[in-house]
Amino acid sequence: MGLSENLSRISRRDLFRVAGTYGLSSTLLAAGTFGGAMSVGNLTRAAESTYEKRFAKEARHSLKFGAAGFNARNLLIERAGALEFARDLEARTDGEIRIEFIGDNQICGQLSCVEKTQQGIVDIYAASTQNSAGGAPYLNVLDYAFVFPGRAAQYHFLYHPKSGEILREPLEKRHGLKFLFSHCELRGIQLGLGWEDRPTVTRLEELFGTKNRVTGTQLGRIAMQALNLNPVPVAWEETLDGLKQGLIDGAETWASAVAYANMSPVVSQSVDLKFFCGTEHTSMSASVFDSLSGDLQDAVMESAYWAQAHVQAANEAALVKTVGFSDPQLPGTIFVENNVRPAFLDAAEVRKAEEMCSPEFQPQLWEEWRERLDGWAGGIDTYQAIYDIAREVDKEMLPENVEPRRWWKG
Repeated sequence: MGLSENLSRISRRDLFRVAGTYGLSSTLLAAGTFGGAMSVGNLTRAAESTYEKRFAKEARHSLKFGAAGFNARNLLIERAGALEFARDLEARTDGEIRIEFIGDNQICGQLSCVEKTQQGIVDIYAASTQNSAGGAPYLNVLDYAFVFPGRAAQYHFLYHPKSGEILREPLEKRHGLKFLFSHCELRGIQLGLGWEDRPTVTRLEELFGTKNRVTGTQLGRIAMQALNLNPVPVAWEETLDGLKQGLIDGAETWASAVAYANMSPVVSQSVDLKFFCGTEHTSMSASVFDSLSGDLQDAVMESAYWAQAHVQAANEAALVKTVGFSDPQLPGTIFVENNVRPAFLDAAEVRKAEEMCSPEFQPQLWEEWRERLDGWAGGIDTYQAIYDIAREVDKEMLPENVEPRRWWKG
């Protein structure tokens, strides 16, 4: 029995009752260690043991981790690595660093976590780079259309030593954020219930003229407009209602986001357009990182590396075994139980989309943003640099086979 089934057997009231005694972080960290059946009694005992271990000595640093809408249950659907990072960092530093994990939108949401970190209200945050691009516009650098041909290319880039000068250093310099690790998927169009009785989408043209929710990414809007997908800005928290009420035809996001956010009941088709990044990342305040001693900075980086490798393997497995984003689909997955059909477009259709909107084929659409991002990066041709790295791995490579590397060691 998996943790998601375990947690679903314990009511939110019971979970918060245990958390009221031992704190939410100790309770969630304890819940994440269960392999067998969980009851309120054994969760209480595990939370007490975790609490005693975590508070056995005074922490030198207590850091607030604002994890948007994530919790122990939905982090087993979209494997973004937030709790694993927190658990590993506390253990690795022998309690010198203690993490207060605050999810469920209690301290910040998808759009606001980045700003709360910049303001010093939280020290670490997890949210998508696309939603965070509103407060940290340099994150748009990941969102050039079709710069990544697949998930393997995304992971390869994040492990690459050059990701420092292309992504991490400009982000830190410009926005005060230290990019630690990220889950990797590619965005498609998640169609609402109006498409339930229609045949599975096979052609790009079938999507033309639909009205779709867009995130905070400015570059994502360029691609959507070029593809005639009518981007409508809708907050992530309001997307579910928008789809339910038919105010939008669909939403641009990725498969595991639909599953973790309980949007599957109002989505009928998950169209794998792969047109730009879906990266649920974790970043840290650069000033907080700089305030740590050298050994603790090393520990943060090692925990980030460990979390990145964990996410790479775990999310690939969850996409097939938990979400149901595969062909054929496995029984008992979230998509199967909610009648969500993955629509995997063939290579010719994806190529058609690429030729309509990517910087390679439509450079004029991207000139203004390219110039801006290149300037912020100190004159690097950001698109070309990412494009080249993304093609160092074979297009058909399985994402779980990408070699993990400590990107900061060159």
